[in-house]
Amino acid sequence: MELIKQIKDAEAQAKDILEQAKAEAAKMIEESRASQARQLEHAEEQRKKAIAEAVAQAEEACKEDVAELKAQADEQTQQLEGKAREKMETCVDKVMRHILSL
Repeated sequence: MELIKQIKDAEAQAKDILEQAKAEAAKMIEESRASQARQLEHAEEQRKKAIAEAVAQAEEACKEDVAELKAQADEQTQQLEGKAREKMETCVDKVMRHILSL
């Protein structure tokens, strides 16, 4: 009888240990999932920050490029206007000489 009681007590203890192990395993899994979610969220924030920084750097670089191209365009426009004025003056002179020679 005592042996049966000991066996039942041992079974009850084993059952309790098994339940505790299951509970601890479930807790560990939940903690692991929460940790992974936090890590994923942190990585996403870092990715967004890196993208924002890259965009800001690209915008700044483009502003410099645009300013440089605009300066070049202004210079070319002035050169073309100067050449056009010279040609126009030459043409006006020729027309005036022709008119005066008539």
